[in-house]
Amino acid sequence: MARPPSIDEAQLLDLLVPVFREKGFDGTVIGDLSAASGLQRASLYHRFPAGKEEIADTVLTKVGERFLWILDPMQSDSDVARGITETARRLNDFYGAGALSCVLDTMTLAGTPQKVRDHARALAVTWIDAMTDAARRAGRQPEDAARAAKDAFLRIEGSLVLARVLGDTEPFTEAVGLLPSLLMPAHHP
Repeated sequence: MARPPSIDEAQLLDLLVPVFREKGFDGTVIGDLSAASGLQRASLYHRFPAGKEEIADTVLTKVGERFLWILDPMQSDSDVARGITETARRLNDFYGAGALSCVLDTMTLAGTPQKVRDHARALAVTWIDAMTDAARRAGRQPEDAARAAKDAFLRIEGSLVLARVLGDTEPFTEAVGLLPSLLMPAHHP
């Protein structure tokens, strides 16, 4: 009879996400993942036979699931402003009020395999598309909605870089707080 895993996959991924978030793909070594998870290297390779690339891809799948939950209010709430506001609150929590790096950013740095970069890119597109759709539902014209979504994405992602470089999380808090006004047309009630 096989021995049960010492940690379930959801818990394991919760421990591995911060490693890739902080070090990116190229900066992360199996020893980092072993230390973060408490599992021996052999146990990690048993769970992820393709090694670090498979772990990174699985981590991005976990992040993608979390992003779908974060974006859901913006996409499903009949009150678009309320939905955007709730998504902003969830983004703030996910990024530790700007103190945590963006895994989509760190997983697209040089040295990352194309498959992992493509996965991160797809998550960014999902996020921008959700904001574009919310802006359109709020009354923006399609081109204006797409521009507003990209501007909001740039502002949030840029503020995370600024927080990492300068240690100043205030621009992130401001960007997330402004998300409703960045996506909603000026004339929206």
